[in-house]
Amino acid sequence: MSRTAEPLIVGRVIGDVLDSFIPSINMSVTFNNKQVFNGHEFYPSTVATKPRVEIQGGDMRTFFTLVMTDPDVPGPSDPYLREHLHWIVTDIPGTTDATFGREVVRYEIARPNIGIHRFVFVLFKQKHRQIIKSPSSRDNFSTRNFSVENDLGLPVAAVYFNAQRETAARRR
Repeated sequence: MSRTAEPLIVGRVIGDVLDSFIPSINMSVTFNNKQVFNGHEFYPSTVATKPRVEIQGGDMRTFFTLVMTDPDVPGPSDPYLREHLHWIVTDIPGTTDATFGREVVRYEIARPNIGIHRFVFVLFKQKHRQIIKSPSSRDNFSTRNFSVENDLGLPVAAVYFNAQRETAARRR
């Protein structure tokens, strides 16, 4: 297993959200110039605006789909709504960022209520430009099923951060 996938195994992203895969593209996710690294904690107020997601690989003729989910809804001890969909962007050209893609599901702010939640960004390489159907619900979304339904295959990159409910004192 690739060393870049190890934190995804330890954080149970591989298992709860994704099947095992070998990362082959570099993806950088930043909120207000703060880069996301696997397992690092961000305050919900820090992730209130859409992140910058850069794809460092492929070329302008290669297209990618980005999915962001929370597999710990409503709480990590009983995630019966797993996964909650936060964002989908398709047709992102390689070597660019998500602003060049087509937003299928608009970005929803991370608002964990109970416990520490994982927020997972998954990048898939598309076989070609394609129409991807918007899911009927944000709750009970399955990244695995989404990939199969849209013929996306295994991911080429993934990263996650942790967040928990922010108290008023923490926001100051």
